[in-house]
Amino acid sequence: MLDDVKRREICAILAIGGSRTMAACYVGCSLDTIARTALRDPAFADQIRKATVGCELLFLRNLQSAAQDTRRWRAVAWALERFYPDRYGRRPPRTITYRQLRQGLRQVGAGLMSDIPSAADRQRVIDRLDQMARTACRRGEQTRRRLKRLLEK
Repeated sequence: MLDDVKRREICAILAIGGSRTMAACYVGCSLDTIARTALRDPAFADQIRKATVGCELLFLRNLQSAAQDTRRWRAVAWALERFYPDRYGRRPPRTITYRQLRQGLRQVGAGLMSDIPSAADRQRVIDRLDQMARTACRRGEQTRRRLKRLLEK
């Protein structure tokens, strides 16, 4: 269990762009301890969320002010690409995000539903499309975690 001091230290590290791995190491606990504590304590989960989002907002504010100075904006843009690759990172050409994949699968499913007369068959198609989206997202999340660990080293 994390005491109030450790919780504040974790949030402070996250608020300046540190990773949960870094925060866990700093306070002397495991990543699982942070995750379990956040699950048990919604207020702590909210503090973690606000610290993480606050850091991103700080980067965006800095990018906005740095855009006035052509020498500074690149550093902030670099940080956004590295810390938040899903939203700001470069993607290879002709790739889609997981959100776009999920939306596309929903559209395919909606288009198919009118052609499938049986309610049971429609439900099987919906379940299969949901399973495909979850599998793709899990694989993407695993890849993101591996990349994040490499960047943290």
